[in-house]
Amino acid sequence: MLPFSQAQFFGVFAEYNTAIWPLQPVAAILGFAVVLMLRHGPQWRHCAVAAILAGFWLTMGAGYHWFFFSPINSAAYGFGLLFICAGILFLVEGVVRRRVEFEWAGGVRGWFAATLIVYGLIVYPSVSLLWLHAYPAMPLFGVAPCPTTIFTLGVLLLSRYRRPLALSGIPLVWSVIGGSAAILLHVPQDWGLFIAAAAWLAIHFTHGK
Repeated sequence: MLPFSQAQFFGVFAEYNTAIWPLQPVAAILGFAVVLMLRHGPQWRHCAVAAILAGFWLTMGAGYHWFFFSPINSAAYGFGLLFICAGILFLVEGVVRRRVEFEWAGGVRGWFAATLIVYGLIVYPSVSLLWLHAYPAMPLFGVAPCPTTIFTLGVLLLSRYRRPLALSGIPLVWSVIGGSAAILLHVPQDWGLFIAAAAWLAIHFTHGK
C-alpha cells in the first residue's frame, strides 16, 4: 500500500509544474540540444551533455522530491538524496574530471538508445498530455523523474566511461521504484522504465562498453 492516493500523486505534479514554470520548456530545449550534441559538435559537447544531465537530476532531487513529493511520502527524502548523488556524479565525472564521452553509435546499441531517448523526450509527455492527464497535473521531461530517467538511460547507452554501472546505477534503481507507478498508480507510460532498464542491462552485458 502506498502512503498517498493517485489524486495526491498527480496533485503534487500540478503544484510542482505551476511553481517551476517556465523550466519545463527550457528542459525540453536542453533535451533536444543533447540529441544534437550526440550526433556532432566540438569537444566541449561531452561536458555540456553531462552538465545538462546533472542539472536535470539535481533539479528533480531537490525540487521535486524534497520540496514537493516529501509532504505526501517521507521516502522522497531518500529518493531526493539518490537523485542529487546522481547529479553530482554527472557533474564531477563528466564536467570537472571530463572522464565521460558521449557519441552516437550504430547497430543495436544505437537503435535502443534512440528509442529510449525519443520515448522519454517526446512520447512519454505526449501520451500524458494528449490522453491521460491535463496539464499541469502530469510528469514532464527534464523536471519529472520517470521520463527523464528513460531519456538518461538512452543517453548513457551512448556514453564511454570506465565504470558504466556507476553512472547508470541510480537511474536503473529508479526504473524499478518509479516503474511501480505503472502498476500501483495506473500510469501506463511508466512501463517504459522497466523496458529502459532491461535494454540498458542487455546492451551492457552483451555488447560491453
